[in-house]
Amino acid sequence: MLELGPDSERSAYVDLYWLPLGAGKVAVRWSGRVYEAVVARREHRVVGDLYHSALQVGLGDERYVIEMTPVWGNAQRQRGVVSEGPVGSRRLGRWRWFRYEVRRWRDGVIPDIAYAVGSPRRMSTNSGRARELLDLVPRVPSVTWGRDELATGAMWNSNSLIAWLLARSGHPAELVTPPGGGRAPGWSAGLVLATRDAGCDLSRAGVRPAALVG
Repeated sequence: MLELGPDSERSAYVDLYWLPLGAGKVAVRWSGRVYEAVVARREHRVVGDLYHSALQVGLGDERYVIEMTPVWGNAQRQRGVVSEGPVGSRRLGRWRWFRYEVRRWRDGVIPDIAYAVGSPRRMSTNSGRARELLDLVPRVPSVTWGRDELATGAMWNSNSLIAWLLARSGHPAELVTPPGGGRAPGWSAGLVLATRDAGCDLSRAGVRPAALVG
């Protein structure tokens, strides 16, 4: 369990940030647009904007950033890494260029926060839920990014991580939608896995269709 300071119950918040996929990174933005164009055509729908999510959690005077990113994307040695996982395939994950990391970074930063849209969205000010969410971060399964290894019906990615954490800690993740009718691929994977892990049925609470949150 994460050790928090004596003032951590004084105030609390869980904020969700929506970041345009590839914000500030031309190659990622371009590949995301190609992916969305192919999927939209296959599903016979209009192309939408893609979003990546991150969390900022506060407890008293302590603040944490929670995000999934490539292991090679930040040179700072102390950035709250609690786990890693493979990208694309387990075999490729043997190399650093094909691994992601999950961060629970105290006093950390969200690199692309200047590009955030409709953010932050405050999910709660409940200290118990905020604490539980922080404690859950190291327990997120290290599923292969971009694959559906757990048969959730959607690929696993950063949105899956955030949806899983919110749902497991009692936040209404099933009601969350990206800004302006955009899409957050992988979100539904996190919800499905949280449903299994918690032994509850989020579908009865109004889970959004995969066409919207992916």
